Amino acid sequence: MKKGILTVLLCVLASGITAYGVVKVANPQDSETLAAGNPSVEYRTVNLSGSDYPDFTYAAETAVEAVVYVEVTVVRNQQYDIDPFFRYFFGDMAPQSREQKGSGSGVIIREDGYIVTNNHVVDGATKISVTLNNNEVYEATVVGTDPATDVAIIKVDATGLPTIEMGDSDALRLGEWVLAIGSPLSYNLRSTITAGIVSAKGRSMPGSTGEFKIESFIQTDAAVNPGNSGGALVNKEGKLVGINTAIVSQSGSYEGYSFAIPVNIVKRVVADLLDFGTVQRPRLGITMKAIDQKTQRELKLSSMNGVYINEVLSGSSADEAGLKAGDVLIAIDGFLLTDPSSVQARVNNYHPGDRATLTYIRDGKEVTVSVVFQAADAASSASNSGAVDAQGLTSFYGGKIRSASAETLRKFGLSSGVEVVDAGNGELAQSGVKSGFIIQYVNDQLVSTPAQVVEQARKATSGVYLHGVDAKGKVRYYAFGK
Repeated sequence: MKKGILTVLLCVLASGITAYGVVKVANPQDSETLAAGNPSVEYRTVNLSGSDYPDFTYAAETAVEAVVYVEVTVVRNQQYDIDPFFRYFFGDMAPQSREQKGSGSGVIIREDGYIVTNNHVVDGATKISVTLNNNEVYEATVVGTDPATDVAIIKVDATGLPTIEMGDSDALRLGEWVLAIGSPLSYNLRSTITAGIVSAKGRSMPGSTGEFKIESFIQTDAAVNPGNSGGALVNKEGKLVGINTAIVSQSGSYEGYSFAIPVNIVKRVVADLLDFGTVQRPRLGITMKAIDQKTQRELKLSSMNGVYINEVLSGSSADEAGLKAGDVLIAIDGFLLTDPSSVQARVNNYHPGDRATLTYIRDGKEVTVSVVFQAADAASSASNSGAVDAQGLTSFYGGKIRSASAETLRKFGLSSGVEVVDAGNGELAQSGVKSGFIIQYVNDQLVSTPAQVVEQARKATSGVYLHGVDAKGKVRYYAFGK
């Protein structure tokens, strides 16, 4: 029964606020009937259209024109799971190719046809179709993608398109009203607008498996469903403050939690993709953790803001700036830090070579130093190969790997292999490797553990050659220099 009540309440909240309503009110003077569980009631007509309720009409009507429906066609290879007995006599069956349709949303950011959406909306697409709010349809091409932030840019051949003004996601406040605009669930629900508040900032999604490298999302309770991906999150002024990306749900549909990429991150990624074709990502060079009560007491800190530095990588920007393990980093250019996500989000506002001011606490004293951000280049990812993190994942040329599970090996008919859990942004990803790739051979040597992968790569005298199958079961070869 409680579950049913919850469902009704959610439906009511999603339906919006009406101008007038009939409210049933108990008569406070009738204490006897109240005590008897049969209150005397009266009905009053209440005006709900007053200034106490926000007016979203301007923001909705202006922003919706710049939000588009994105339909993609992807060619998938159907892999057959064949019993080993039949494989012995008849061999493997060739995978069958078939087309699949998918859809999402996008936001026009330039009147000459540039549109921002999610990387996962257009990843692997062989055809992209964009439908504007006025029902005009265009074919689109991919201009650039950044899997680490799940941002992609596509372009249609058109001019004079409606655009949306970009706001400042750093200025968002908890409890502030926002609108989510997109095309949830089906083509028939294009240009759907829902309202909610900012529930949290700098959020890492619960249960994240490392699909996104940048974990600093805006969490809202604006209703978002499959198909909303790539759509706009706007404030009351109709300015873009985020790109809707994901939901956390046990049913596959909206359950009250939605996540958006902050527009300040989107702006920098878009600028880099348009200027350089790839994202110029900086690196501070520390490992860190949030401040807990124990650390606060031990270091006699006035609050739990900032991050505790576990390690400073040798030769990194932080090392050259003089930071040490045990320091508490509390601000970057005056921007107060609250947790590792806020550090990550702030650092990614800069480019390699940019200078910033770091504020940290050491031995109870506040210290300010200048830092120059280095590039998160392949050399750093290579030097870190072999390190194992708290989740048991092994670093490998900027990515994360682990032994493939028995279920995964059965799925692809393999006897051994090492799975790329997160391709990252280093030399591994730059060679073309994507998350889900199963490494079978490194330089023609069969591997079954991450340690063997790292060992064979380190033995290489010229280059590293990988042989395996991708997430669709297709055999792939990749190579990169040392």
